[in-house]
Amino acid sequence: MADPQLNWSSWREAARVIAHRPFLKKTVATALVVGTVLFLINHLDEVLAGEASAATYVKGLATCAVPFAVSNWGILVATRRR
Repeated sequence: MADPQLNWSSWREAARVIAHRPFLKKTVATALVVGTVLFLINHLDEVLAGEASAATYVKGLATCAVPFAVSNWGILVATRRR
């Protein structure tokens, strides 16, 4: 039987599921890998030309936030208690 602490029905419980260490390690790893690939696809030319600004790197962080959010959404969909 699944661990009842890994299910959620309220947003407070959802936050606990997201913060569950094994899930968090996987979602952070996913965000770093996918975010880095997307950053390189979108901004490698700027970086190599020496034209990257601070805004470019802020966009890089935002690029990592998207796969992090998507990974967590998948976990929340899979663990929702009705």
